[in-house]
Amino acid sequence: MQNLHQLEVIILLLAAVLALTTIAEKIRVQYPILLVIGGLALGVIPGLPRVSLNPDLVFLVFLPPILWAAAYFTSLRDFRLNLRPILLLAVGLVLVTTASIAAVARALLPGIGWAEAIALGAIVSPPDAVSATAISRRLRIPRRVVTILEGESLVNDATALVLYRAAVGAAVSGSFLMGHAVLEFFFAAIGGIAIGIGVALLARWSLCATEDTFTHIAITLLSPYIAWVLGESVDASAVLACVAGGIYMRQQFSSAVAPSTRIQAKAIWNLLVFVLNGVIFILIGLELGVLRETLPEGRLSPILLAGALIGLAAIVVRILWVPLGAIVPRWLSPALRARDPMPPWSSIFLISWTGMRGIVTLAAALALPVTTAAGAPFPFRTEIILISFMVILATLVVQGLSLPPLIRLLKLEDDHGLEHEESLAREHAATAALTRLDQLIGEEGILDDQIERLRHQYSRRLEGFSRFGVLRVEGAGDSIESFQRLHHEVLTAERMALIDLRNDGTISDDVLHQLEQELDVAALHLGIGERRAQPKTSIGR
Repeated sequence: MQNLHQLEVIILLLAAVLALTTIAEKIRVQYPILLVIGGLALGVIPGLPRVSLNPDLVFLVFLPPILWAAAYFTSLRDFRLNLRPILLLAVGLVLVTTASIAAVARALLPGIGWAEAIALGAIVSPPDAVSATAISRRLRIPRRVVTILEGESLVNDATALVLYRAAVGAAVSGSFLMGHAVLEFFFAAIGGIAIGIGVALLARWSLCATEDTFTHIAITLLSPYIAWVLGESVDASAVLACVAGGIYMRQQFSSAVAPSTRIQAKAIWNLLVFVLNGVIFILIGLELGVLRETLPEGRLSPILLAGALIGLAAIVVRILWVPLGAIVPRWLSPALRARDPMPPWSSIFLISWTGMRGIVTLAAALALPVTTAAGAPFPFRTEIILISFMVILATLVVQGLSLPPLIRLLKLEDDHGLEHEESLAREHAATAALTRLDQLIGEEGILDDQIERLRHQYSRRLEGFSRFGVLRVEGAGDSIESFQRLHHEVLTAERMALIDLRNDGTISDDVLHQLEQELDVAALHLGIGERRAQPKTSIGR
């Protein structure tokens, strides 16, 4: 019966997620915001079962696939180009925010030690990958701003969790070694990246070793969990393991599996990430209602006030740091100023305002130990958890709800960079297909009139830059198989040409994603969706 009760709770949560996301779409509110508010509302309804989150479950079940997916859809080229501002936010801002929050906490919570205050600062300092991706991608934001926000949210968790572990260790044991903490940071970062790339390499080898679509998809689903568990087992950064693995896998996936696999995998991953995101945000609201009941009488109001002030401090520190991070490096380096001119102030302010907290803050707060090494209760544990939840709520609701009107007010310039890259990629892909057709003249099993029909279609595409349409087979009988083989060759030529453009940095992964999906759909319509790209294999062999 207990298992049945848990199943009923899961079904209720999923139904609430679907209902709230539908409402959010109707009223044009970003769904993470409405889910948190909905969770709070569900938490106060009498008779509903109380949900208590296991932090290990949150870390292991929710984070690996969400981080892997966020990294997978991050353009490596754009990430590299914006590495300086990303690191200034993911490392520099996390350190400054942690120190600032610790100082504010010491002033607001009499008796709290530096170790506990730094732990609180590390918990609330990193903006969340889930929140950034779920909110920023649904709004009209310049591409570079989105890249910086997502890149920051992917990397900052590693910095914050290393600080968190050092602070919690000091609070539990009563001692702190700076040298050990620094070494732990570098080991966690390097070890996590190495594990992520290693898992991605193993996953790619596994994908190439089998032809079964469902096995391919299962490998992609299992990979982030393997990377996470391996990272945790050796005290490396499991976050960076998933980030590195997801980014590396994106570079290999286009040529490792068949078009039908990519289409099915995308659908399954979209559903998985949607469900995980929805459940975790509604659980944030539910958990806050549970924690409220654990406080002694009269303690809730002071802690809520402290949480509001600490949330305000986190927002103010970011607003001050982001402009400094844009101005100071250019002031110190004329070469940087010439290579990368000062971005518009509207973009700078948007980055400084977009700092929503979410799943990592939630899990880190709940993972605080209950007792110290001496057996005493962990100091200020309940207060730290409630304040962390207040910061999540404040940043998600206040900043998240204000983003749409803020973007309209800032009148951000339209970013046509991806459109230009898309036109360039279409032209290059069509040219590659025509070149491959020339190479196939006289190939055994290929009819010349079929080549001419395809050449005519691709030539028209090249002239008009029209969107890719379904190339229908006009022949019949024995010629259908050869025509499918011919299409497979030219579609493969297009795909590999696009991959080459992505690899040399001419186009971003976003353009590759869009055009590759069009090629995959075309392959499915032609009945060749199960065939892998084999650019070096002649069809006559």
